[in-house]
Amino acid sequence: MTTPADGPPDGAAGRPIDVAHVAANVPLVVRTAGGIALLGIGLNVIGVVVVALLVTAMNTSVPDDQLRVLFTTTIVLTAASVVCGVTLATLVQRRTLRWLLRGEAPGADDARRALRMPLDLAVITAGLWTIGAVVMATVAGVVGTGTQRAAGLAGGLVVAGFVSAGLMYLVLGRFNQPVRRLALAASPPRTAPLLGVRWQLLINWVLTSGLPLVGVALVLTAPPGQRNKVGVSLVVVAIAILVGVVSTGLIARAIGAPLRSVVDALRRVGDGRLDLDLPIEDAGEIGLLQNGFNEMVAGLRERDRVTDLFGRHVGPAVAAEAISSGVTLSGEGREVVALFVDITGSTALTRTTAPADFVAMLNRFFEVVVDEVEGNGGLLNKFEGDAALCVFGAPAEVDEPAAAALRTARGIRDRVALMGELEIGIGVASGPVVAGQIGAASRLEYTVVGDAVNEASRLTDLAKRTDGRILASATTVEAADPDERGHWTKGRAMRLRGHDAPVETYRCTDGPRPATPSLVRRLGDVAKAVSELPPRPPHLPGARRG
Repeated sequence: MTTPADGPPDGAAGRPIDVAHVAANVPLVVRTAGGIALLGIGLNVIGVVVVALLVTAMNTSVPDDQLRVLFTTTIVLTAASVVCGVTLATLVQRRTLRWLLRGEAPGADDARRALRMPLDLAVITAGLWTIGAVVMATVAGVVGTGTQRAAGLAGGLVVAGFVSAGLMYLVLGRFNQPVRRLALAASPPRTAPLLGVRWQLLINWVLTSGLPLVGVALVLTAPPGQRNKVGVSLVVVAIAILVGVVSTGLIARAIGAPLRSVVDALRRVGDGRLDLDLPIEDAGEIGLLQNGFNEMVAGLRERDRVTDLFGRHVGPAVAAEAISSGVTLSGEGREVVALFVDITGSTALTRTTAPADFVAMLNRFFEVVVDEVEGNGGLLNKFEGDAALCVFGAPAEVDEPAAAALRTARGIRDRVALMGELEIGIGVASGPVVAGQIGAASRLEYTVVGDAVNEASRLTDLAKRTDGRILASATTVEAADPDERGHWTKGRAMRLRGHDAPVETYRCTDGPRPATPSLVRRLGDVAKAVSELPPRPPHLPGARRG
């Protein structure tokens, strides 16, 4: 079962999560009540051992009957703690993970309880040991062991309890990681954590340094006459070393592994990969870092998507120019080559072609235009119905713009002829224009305005009735390199609307190919259709011959 991918801050679903798949990877010690019970008993055994050592070390001179009472009390307290601890832990586990046991996605409250489960069970453990310390001190005082011994025993139980509680928090936090990932996926961290990295390191210091020192101090300050102080102290130190190795390893992994994943992900983002989404593995500062990374990458993906859409609408060159210069209502004088291409008889085509087919045909035509223009470094400035205005030399400079524009015109004409669907005309002219972002602050368009654009448009109309279907101004062809000029033949001077003097023109001597696969295919289809017509009925006598 999954949850939606968009996550509001108050804990709604944050990312798609497959509860059934993740639940299968949750260890039994977390997923089952029996597992939680065994984990609690196992971790509290360490505390029981510490208490037994302290009772032995601090009461060697106590009469046997008093010592027997103390040991009996220890056993009873241990049994009662096990029963109460297992019961409370089971209740917490069932209440916290009922959504997991049902195979459902966690809600906001479920996620918060799942994140708090290690802390809740650690608090229960510490609370039970504290109650036991009070009971033990009371019993020691009643049997007459003395105030110092009673206080020492109470302190020893508190030390043992905090050791067990700290281990419960760290070990359960490790086993609870799959559940924590589910909870954090549903409710990513947004605020300061309850127990962050600083508190985890403090807990580790208490377990590895603070509490062992207190335990050794309790043994060494036992009343005079106690035996085995040094031996018991060494055992306490050995237990502290063991606990320290376990707790330090758990914390090192809890901090180091997610940080390594963030570093690796940052390296991949630096290489240009944005298809990343880190699993959030921590409810503290590291989780905030991982969630912040995911939000950053999502923002980068959105920026790339917007940039791509922007580039598709205005062209990559204009998009790059707009992104670098920002929103500016300004223009500049540029020397450019303008190429105008238009379809012949498009109005008639709209009457004889289905709308969907006509649009598909236009898209195929414009795909050719875009491919040729951008392949030669030009800008497809705008679509005008069934025509297109292309510019070479603005906004980005182009090496030999005249040759590039003329080469583009020939490529468009030849490829459209191969398609066999349309007749077109192309006009190419060069000259000074004003280029820039024109419009209002809320709606801009990059365009070029000048005589070269008008001249290219007028030449296009004439090119539709000219062999080769391309006309270029003499200034444009004469500015091209010799190789490109070899494809053009000087034509006659033509009078263009809006021009006082005739314009010298060139036409392309490389005519379009005489036959096209598409045209041949269409002719074959027509011939096949004619051959499949029913035979003409025989001439009837007396019928008039037409």
